[in-house]
Amino acid sequence: MGTLFDICRMKNIHKKMGVYLILIIPVLLLSMFVQWRFRNKFSKYAEMQLSSGLSGKEVAERMLHDNGIYDVKVMSTEGQLTDHYNPSDKTVNLSTDVYYSRSVAAAAVAAHECGHAVQQAKSYNWLQLRSSMVPVVSISSNLLQWVLLIGVLLIGFTGNPIVLAIGVVGLALVTIFSIITLPVEFDASNRALAWLKNNNGVMQTQEENAQAKDALWWAAMTYVVAAVGALANLLYYASMLFGRSRD
Repeated sequence: MGTLFDICRMKNIHKKMGVYLILIIPVLLLSMFVQWRFRNKFSKYAEMQLSSGLSGKEVAERMLHDNGIYDVKVMSTEGQLTDHYNPSDKTVNLSTDVYYSRSVAAAAVAAHECGHAVQQAKSYNWLQLRSSMVPVVSISSNLLQWVLLIGVLLIGFTGNPIVLAIGVVGLALVTIFSIITLPVEFDASNRALAWLKNNNGVMQTQEENAQAKDALWWAAMTYVVAAVGALANLLYYASMLFGRSRD
């Protein structure tokens, strides 16, 4: 009898794996397309020189100073598309290509990262919430795949749902973090674009502003796809957990 139950349980797991593939493959394909589109846009606008001739570093410093921010450092960091703002040490970290480049793409990225600095200076609630979740989410992300794998194996062979439940809670935190990231990123881009549009010393043509907007829009889409992917994962593992609870 126990063997029969084990066989039925494993068949149920295999069935749910099929559901997972149906759920996740479209998300993966969409993610690949968005990433490709974003990199294509960035490469295109990286070749278009700013009419003002300002570098990414100079754009960042000008936006910070225009917003009355003088305690944030603009730094160069290694890698491609590694640009980020660190609220803990108040640094705008620009990849080498952005830091030194005098292109439309560099200006857009630099202004976007400074948008996060402006958020912190103005105590933007979503950024504060996101920052407070970083330590917990970092720990959860590092352990999550192993916890979920062990949880699936245990629930498949023994029917014990405890480890999988822990994994689902961790995955829920990651999903919430991904969703909270969306307003933070969109708001930073909106602040950047508003500043670029109203600061004629940086972008001196409507075409440059349109290109910056296009680049930042595709960058934002990468975060949207990441949130959708996290939600799809959560729904799958949650259905496996609660489906087992009903058995």
